[in-house]
Amino acid sequence: MDDVAEEARAWLQEHWNPDLSVGAWWELLGHSGWAVPHWPTESFGKGLHRDAARVVANEISAVGALAPPAGLGLLLAGPTIVAHGTDEQKERYLEPIVTGKQSWCQLFSEPNAGSDLAGLQCRAERDGDLWRFTGQKVWTSGGHMADLGMLLVRTDPDVPKHRGISYFVVEMDQPDVDVRPLREMTGHALFNEVFLDEAEAHHDALIGGLDNGWAVANTTLANERAGLGAGGVGAAAAASPGAKVGHLERRAGDYAAGPAPERVLSGTRGIDQLLALADQRGKTTDPVLRDRLMRLHSYHEIARYTALRSKAAKAAGRGPGPEANTAKLAMSRITRLQRELSLGVLGAHGTLFGRDAPDGGISAGMALFSPAVSIYGGSDEIQRNIIGERVLGLPGEPRVDKDRPFSEIPKN
Repeated sequence: MDDVAEEARAWLQEHWNPDLSVGAWWELLGHSGWAVPHWPTESFGKGLHRDAARVVANEISAVGALAPPAGLGLLLAGPTIVAHGTDEQKERYLEPIVTGKQSWCQLFSEPNAGSDLAGLQCRAERDGDLWRFTGQKVWTSGGHMADLGMLLVRTDPDVPKHRGISYFVVEMDQPDVDVRPLREMTGHALFNEVFLDEAEAHHDALIGGLDNGWAVANTTLANERAGLGAGGVGAAAAASPGAKVGHLERRAGDYAAGPAPERVLSGTRGIDQLLALADQRGKTTDPVLRDRLMRLHSYHEIARYTALRSKAAKAAGRGPGPEANTAKLAMSRITRLQRELSLGVLGAHGTLFGRDAPDGGISAGMALFSPAVSIYGGSDEIQRNIIGERVLGLPGEPRVDKDRPFSEIPKN
């Protein structure tokens, strides 16, 4: 990978200019292929080994440049379209992803179809070249900022539930799409519920073929679990893609100057923060605390190696496998332990926010947010079921609805 690092470094030294706008810099980076070097050359990548992404991310960081656009476009929609999209769809959707022109959200979960995603009821009706969608989605991260959505809908209710699902790209800025924020106990509203009342998309927005949406969705879900799981770390830009956030016209150097955003108290930096916090409060001689900090470090190292195994599998032509599920479970375990450690170090001060808190309220925020990690992206229970049945070969849970037409299954 030395030649990749050298080539990326030379390109960055020639082209990085902090006085460019965010949009102008992402335009350069996206069209160069260095935003996603492991994507095929015809899909705005460089066709390199997957490990090249980490090498290039390190070079971007080293030169102090703004990282590629973060978000669900690059993490989920892009890889799915690369795998299942037509040439025309790749040309239409991938360029605005790698250049940050458009932001994406994921319209999968429903009030009665979360863990049982294949039980979704959002329906699609075809009218010539047009499709109309009616239903409700929930837990839609960034839906209020998204330009496009990855939408799963029921296109055939008269076949078993996994076989009658289709995967569409839907424009979020239409009057028949109503996005409503869901306020969390953290005080933030990262998630939304979305109501579709005959929202429209053309037939050419169908990804992967009619009624083949479950296979397409599994590509998205595997990338989601790999990205959200422990060890799934990449260069994430401080600026956000899409015109709605308003970052594209701002100076790129203003976002590159600060530290890249990362999960609160996560990764090696999180352990360092915990050690510094424990030292400040005179807790570093506590043998129990030291033992648990070492356990946390071990969890992170195991997760890092798991991520490397996942990348090796992808490089060998295999899609994200059980490593993604174990990484997702590991992230839940790590988050819980970090929460307990930080609150244990701070004691009652761990309930404070803002300037009154010894750590600025980071630990309190993480404690409130931590339950979400074991739920979003597929709950811990779902990950264990997948590992048990598909990896270990254990008997599956009884499924009376497996071979019945969806229209005949009792529903709430």
